[in-house]
Amino acid sequence: MTTVRKHSSTAKAKLPAKTITARKAPAKKRAPAKKQPKRGFSWKIGLAGILLVLFSPFYYKYVLSGFGAAWHWVIDLGEDPDYRHYRELNIYVSEKYSIHGIDVSYAQGKIDWPKVKAMNDDGVHISFVFIKATEGTHLIDTYFQRNWREAAKAGLICGAYHFFRPEQNGKEQAKLFLKTVKPETSDLPLVIDVETLDKATPAQLHQTLNDFIAYIRLKTSITPIIYSGLSFYQDNLKGYYDNYTIWIAHYYKREADINKAANWSFWQHSDKARVNGINHDVDFDTFKGDSIAFNKLLIR
Repeated sequence: MTTVRKHSSTAKAKLPAKTITARKAPAKKRAPAKKQPKRGFSWKIGLAGILLVLFSPFYYKYVLSGFGAAWHWVIDLGEDPDYRHYRELNIYVSEKYSIHGIDVSYAQGKIDWPKVKAMNDDGVHISFVFIKATEGTHLIDTYFQRNWREAAKAGLICGAYHFFRPEQNGKEQAKLFLKTVKPETSDLPLVIDVETLDKATPAQLHQTLNDFIAYIRLKTSITPIIYSGLSFYQDNLKGYYDNYTIWIAHYYKREADINKAANWSFWQHSDKARVNGINHDVDFDTFKGDSIAFNKLLIR
C-alpha cells in the first residue's frame, strides 16, 4: 500500500509584541543639606559676651562708675554743696574739702585697715588717721601699737595723740608719750588732746600744758597740734595758743559756726561716722587746706 506523506500545514505561532518602556532620565543628585547650627550654640556665645562685659575692667571703671555718679546726682539733687550728706559714711561736710581722716582708740576695737583705706563715698576717702597712744602719766592705749603699725602699712598718713590730764605732771606725761611713740618723717605732728580741766584751774592747765609742750619740742623739735572741743577751746585755750595748729571738735554743725570761733586746721565734725573695716562708730575729720598745705604740715 502506498503511503502519502502529509504536508505539514501548522503555522508558526506569533510571538507577543515587545513592550517598549520609555527610559527614565537619571535622577539628579540632591545637593547635601547645609548643617544647621546647634540651637544651644548661639545662646552660649551671647552669654559669653555678657560675661566678658560684666567682668571687664571697662565695665567697672566706666559703666558702673558712671551709673553711680548719675545715681548720686539724683539723690543729692537740691542739697547744699557746703553741707552735703555722704550717706555711706554718714557724714555732712562741704564738697570743697578733699583731705579727710579719722581718729581712733581702743574704743574702735580691732580695725581692718586695708578696708578703711579702700573706702570711697562718691569721692570722699580717708587719707590720714590720728591714733590714741597715751593718757596722763601711766596709761598706754592697748591697741596703739597695732593701729600705728597696720594703718601705716595700709598707706594712711598717721599721727599719734596724747590725752592730757591737767592735774598731772606735764613733763612726765610728755615722757610717757615719747616713750610710746616714735614719730618718723612724713608722719603728722604729735597731738595733745586737751578737753577737760579735771580738778585743775585754767591757770594750772596752762602751766602743765606748757611744761608738756616744752619737753616735746626739746626732744623732737616738733611743735604739737592742739586738739579741743570748741566750747572748751573758747573758754580755756583761745588767746593763749592761737599760733599752734588747732584741731577743733564741733559736731553736726555747719562750717560757718566753727569759722567764727576758731582759726582751725582740722575739724572733727562727726562722732558717728561709719567706715568699712571698723565695727563701731568713729570720729571723722577734715583738713581745711589743700594737699600742698597738708604736706607742709608733715614731719620732715
